[in-house]
Amino acid sequence: MARIVIASVSETSREQLSRLLSSSGFAVFRCCASGSELRRTINECDDGVVILLGCLPDCKTDELQWDYGDRIQILLIGKPALLESCEAPEIFRLALPASSQAVIGAVSMLGQLHQMRLPKRIGSEKQTVEQAKRLLMRRQGLTEPEAHRALQQYAMNHGVRMAEYAAQIVKGDGG
Repeated sequence: MARIVIASVSETSREQLSRLLSSSGFAVFRCCASGSELRRTINECDDGVVILLGCLPDCKTDELQWDYGDRIQILLIGKPALLESCEAPEIFRLALPASSQAVIGAVSMLGQLHQMRLPKRIGSEKQTVEQAKRLLMRRQGLTEPEAHRALQQYAMNHGVRMAEYAAQIVKGDGG
């Protein structure tokens, strides 16, 4: 099952959702109170399902999707106005008030979608991608999400696997 990360400025909301998910058999990896904490957590766990309860003042949901969309599934739970302001079509939205069953169903579905779309990189490929990201970060002054996005976009634009392009960078033939 995918790692589940809950993010909300409200400690009460984080605790309630964590209890609901735990009682339904889901393991919550971490709860975050800010966008910066959420980004650090995503970088640490590398992939999973992120549940945003409302908005975080230092993190736009669309930017989160742009930076990490290939690694995470996002469930945004909030008032209709917040859901409508989110532009990324890949973000799953659930309007408040939402029933416990609706939340559990959405998390279950996103966990399954996440597992289906994860790239099946073997250990050495994952290490190569991480090494290429570090090289891009050092050479071009990119952040980790920017380096990941650069690798991903080049691979998509040129019809190659990201691990193949990363290997070229590590060998000195790319980047």
